Amino acid sequence: MATTLVTVSRPSNKPEEPTGPRPAHHVNNTKSLFTNPWPSFQMPSFWGLSGFMWQLATAAPKPGSDIESLVKLQTPTWGKDAKKEELKATWLGHACFLVELPTPAGAARGPRILYDPVFSHRCSPSAYAGPARYTKPPCPIESIPDVDAVVISHNHYDHLDEPTITTLKRQHNPHFFVPLNNDAIMASLGIAPTHTHILDWWEHREISVELPTETGGKITSNFRLTCTPAQHMSARGMFDRMHTLWASWALEELPASTPTPGNKGYKVWFGGDTGYRHVKPDQNEDEVPVCPAFKEIGEKFGGFDLALIPIGAYNPRMEMSSMHASPSDAVRIFQDIKAKKAIGMHWGTWVLTIEPVMEPPTLLAQEVKKAGLHEEAFTVCGMGATVVVP
Repeated sequence: MATTLVTVSRPSNKPEEPTGPRPAHHVNNTKSLFTNPWPSFQMPSFWGLSGFMWQLATAAPKPGSDIESLVKLQTPTWGKDAKKEELKATWLGHACFLVELPTPAGAARGPRILYDPVFSHRCSPSAYAGPARYTKPPCPIESIPDVDAVVISHNHYDHLDEPTITTLKRQHNPHFFVPLNNDAIMASLGIAPTHTHILDWWEHREISVELPTETGGKITSNFRLTCTPAQHMSARGMFDRMHTLWASWALEELPASTPTPGNKGYKVWFGGDTGYRHVKPDQNEDEVPVCPAFKEIGEKFGGFDLALIPIGAYNPRMEMSSMHASPSDAVRIFQDIKAKKAIGMHWGTWVLTIEPVMEPPTLLAQEVKKAGLHEEAFTVCGMGATVVVP
């Protein structure tokens, strides 16, 4: 179990309860039902979803026997050769990343934040039915190094996995950060209220981590997590749709209590799971309304050094576009949030929709070129690989 001490503080200038009118994404005053308050979202119809499920059952793409070489599956090294002042992000499959902020002078490591960890074979309420992995995790969950914070975007099974959460609690006892109304599921998994932090869009928490030094002492490092909007939905069963909030997350490195040489104030944005625009078959996607939240995020934070953006599970477009970003959507999101560099995620792990499993990175490269971006500005990495941001 991790021996680091993590302290989470609420901003002193922020009241416990919001004042003024009810937020547009709240359907009621009890924070128990939510919506996407933009014309860029439309809930898929029953018949549309039924047709999609039939397509998935009868014509789902089948990964070839070489899939693990195509996604470049590798055992993580966690960026052991990176410089201490660099930012590191290791892709562990689908939407799971372990991000490590720079190591303060004298410390043995930097603060570690784990996003949407799912290590189960199936992303399903059942261990015997539902989407099964076609690529194995790049490492056993037990080999993940000490984790200080776990961030969850929403409660879908491919993003919130109960066995993974309970293992992380037992192994690291980290603090968990989740969007509104997800406290009940965290409590059911034995996560203490002191380690569960429930946030609405635009709320943030400041976290201090006492990191071990190489000589047996402690050094404090600070960062901020902000719950930011996303265009998606939530449900873990048939009768709880939209009852818990979904979110993206912004991570900011904060100055240490004692000045640390090389502190660059890195900013990372984790997209979780999100759509960008609703596109019907007869529409030009460049002429439909887009979600305004991403430009707002970019303006509020002034851009990001690294963004982790979903690029998969987008076909059929009619049913999926409101909820899942295609590579063309992802490039637009990259531009809206003013990212300097991005890694594509939400692909390479489960068959969730009907596009070929290797299509997302191929189309992403085409869209990056079409947008006039450098080919390394927004790309994918191998599963288990660590991306280093100097």
